[in-house]
Amino acid sequence: MLLYEHPLSSYAQKVKIALREKGLDFTVETPAALGTGTAGGAFAQASPRNEVPTLIDGEARIFDSTIILEYLEDKYPSPPLLPRDPAARAEARMIEDLCDTLYEAVNWGLSEIRWFKRAEGEQAEKMKATAARQTAQLQAWLADKLGDRPWFNGESFGWADLSVAPYLNRSFFYGLGTPAGSSLATWRERLIERPSVAATFKEFEAAASGMANAAERLASGQIRREYRDHRLEWMMKSGGQQVVLDGLAKNNIRFTWPLG
Repeated sequence: MLLYEHPLSSYAQKVKIALREKGLDFTVETPAALGTGTAGGAFAQASPRNEVPTLIDGEARIFDSTIILEYLEDKYPSPPLLPRDPAARAEARMIEDLCDTLYEAVNWGLSEIRWFKRAEGEQAEKMKATAARQTAQLQAWLADKLGDRPWFNGESFGWADLSVAPYLNRSFFYGLGTPAGSSLATWRERLIERPSVAATFKEFEAAASGMANAAERLASGQIRREYRDHRLEWMMKSGGQQVVLDGLAKNNIRFTWPLG
C-alpha cells in the first residue's frame, strides 16, 4: 500500500493515523513538484486535483482524505473507527467536515503568514489576531462536542478523534492551544500517548522544522500555493484581499484543476 502525502498536510495526517490504528503496512512518498501543482507520473494519474493524500492499494487509486477513510473502513473494518450508532456516525462525519473546511482554513492562513510571509507588519498582526479569535471559536465548538467524554467518538478513540487531531495539534504548535487542564488539552494529552498519533505528529514536527526558508522558496518560484474554496474564503474575509491580488500578480498562487 502506497500513500502519496506530505507530513505537513492535515488531510494526510488523518489518513496515516487511520492506517496505523488499523495496523496496515504502508509506505509513503511525497510527489516531486507537489507544491507547484504540476506533479506528474503515477501520482497525477491517480489524483487529478494534484493533491495529497492519495492512496494506492493494489488496483485501487483513491484521492481525498474522507474517501480514503471510507475505503479503509469498508475494506479493513477491524478495528472500526466509526461508531455503530447512526447518529454518532453522523456526528463524527460532521466534526470531520467542519475541521477539514473551517479549521483547516484558519491553520492554512496562519501558515501563509508565519511561514510564507504573505503579510508583514501591521497587516500580519491584524490577520493573526483574527485567526486567533476564529481558532478560539472553533475550539469552543469542539469542546462542546467533546463534553465530558474521553473521546470525540465516545468511549473509544475513532474517526472523529483522528479528524480533530491534526488541526488542534497545529493550533498548539502555533501557540493557540487551549489552557492546561481544559477538556481539549486533557484530550490532547491522551491523544499523543497513542503510537499512531505520536508517530504522525513526530513526522509533522520534523517537516515543520524545515520551513525556515519557505518564504524564499515562494519568492523564487519554487512554490505556488493552492488557494481553493474555504482557503480563499478565509483570506478574503480575514483581511487578506491584497494578499490574493499580490499572489495573482506574482503568479505564486494557484487554483484547482481544471483550469480551462
